[in-house]
Amino acid sequence: MKSRDTLVRLKRFQVEEKRRRLTQIEMMIAEFNRMAGELDREIAIEEQKSGVKDMAHYAYSTYARAARTRRDNLMHSSDELKGQLDEARALFDQANDELAKAQVLEGRDKAPALNDLTRDVMDMAVFRGARA
Repeated sequence: MKSRDTLVRLKRFQVEEKRRRLTQIEMMIAEFNRMAGELDREIAIEEQKSGVKDMAHYAYSTYARAARTRRDNLMHSSDELKGQLDEARALFDQANDELAKAQVLEGRDKAPALNDLTRDVMDMAVFRGARA
């Protein structure tokens, strides 16, 4: 039974590790999207200030061009993280399934001991009732 307890603890740890990884990736995607949104606003403001919205124009703002490049890189990174997020979800689901299996096995091991304990308690109650 001790090894089953250890197995269940290990599986719980693995599930929590996968959950932390999922959360971390989701937070990174949200942060990248927030930063890209801020860059979009900065680009719009810069284009409005300069009056040039065409990137091919010679007078297009250098800052706006750099901000566009940075925003595009952030969006590309966010898209790559979405692929990692799907993979992490699959690993999390797999770890959850393994934990459930380990808990079922642990429950089977503990069920006979629990039945014995319940029977002993019932016997004691009958014994005490007979003495009274």
